[in-house]
Amino acid sequence: MKLHNISFSNIRRRKGRMIFLVLGLVIGISTVVTLLSVTDSMTRDIEEKLNQFGANIVMVPKTENLALNYGGIDVGGVNYSVPELDEARLAEIRAIRNSKNISIVAPKILGPVTINEKRVLMMGVWFEEEIALKTWWHKSEWVFPQKENEVMLGAEVAARLGVKAGESLVVSGTPFQVAAVLSPTGASEDSAVIAELGAVQRVLGKEGKISMVEISAFCQGCPISELTLQIAEKFPEAKVTAMKQAVLSKMQSIEMFQSFSFGVSVIVILIGSLLVFVTMMGSVNERTREIGIFRAIGFRQSHVMQIILLEALLLGIIGGILGFAAGNLTAWGLVPMIIKDGTFAGVDLRLGVVSILMAVALSLLASLYPAFKAGNMDPSEALRAL
Repeated sequence: MKLHNISFSNIRRRKGRMIFLVLGLVIGISTVVTLLSVTDSMTRDIEEKLNQFGANIVMVPKTENLALNYGGIDVGGVNYSVPELDEARLAEIRAIRNSKNISIVAPKILGPVTINEKRVLMMGVWFEEEIALKTWWHKSEWVFPQKENEVMLGAEVAARLGVKAGESLVVSGTPFQVAAVLSPTGASEDSAVIAELGAVQRVLGKEGKISMVEISAFCQGCPISELTLQIAEKFPEAKVTAMKQAVLSKMQSIEMFQSFSFGVSVIVILIGSLLVFVTMMGSVNERTREIGIFRAIGFRQSHVMQIILLEALLLGIIGGILGFAAGNLTAWGLVPMIIKDGTFAGVDLRLGVVSILMAVALSLLASLYPAFKAGNMDPSEALRAL
């Protein structure tokens, strides 16, 4: 009789204990897979949201006299009398080596205008990019501007001008319709009249020019300083500033989730190892008589150890496959409950291979001592149990 036949026969004869052992492996592996899958889904969701939570790179013209505080951050400022950046060259930002890490490029033109005999700041933007960048913007009335002759007012400037959504106003002889009034944000846009970039460029007489560019980038695989240097190389006439703290907070948030999942996974693996060890030790103690007979009829120590370890190998493979399937199924059900509007990241086949290998390694390592004990069992001592 071959050794693997003995192992298979023992598994069939002791179904209850072996099912219990496999169940322990399934619980351990499925817990690890669930945590990693949920964390992966959460990480992707966090990345998508953090990528749009404000800019972390700002580009302004180089000058010695710029003095503008925007968004509560000193970005070097803009002096309206100095040459602005060329809008036609914005495409070069998407041409840098690490362009895949850039999610949003939001140019702006800034300038003072007179409305109702009051001096206010007017800002021209690409609304599609700007709204994606400023996820905290909430309109109190109506909708975001859809046409070039529509503007959006910050809360403070709307109160100062006494204008509401739906009304019209004239800026430097150009009529505009107020499409929306922003709810207070506590940022610079509260005191700005915001319109489409091209319309503001014409009002200010600065066609094709921009005052600054806000860039949202998430650099998980490269330093944010590298992106900044690459953009600066393309625009030597501009000052490119990286807000490293914003990127650092993004990285720390994601790493915190990953560290938590890995920490819990280690604890679960240790518990699973203990469960396998106790089960295999119990199996060896129950089979004292059987092992004694094997040793008495000439089975060597290595043969007995191979029988035990073959059982552990087979059970590890079964436990790994079932644990991987159960973990993905659990994660698929949990993700929509944990993440609002979240979606399951999908089945990771590499994680499947790792799960099976981990289950096999776990089963084999926990079975080494029981197998060693069985192989060193004294036949005469074992046969006394007959």
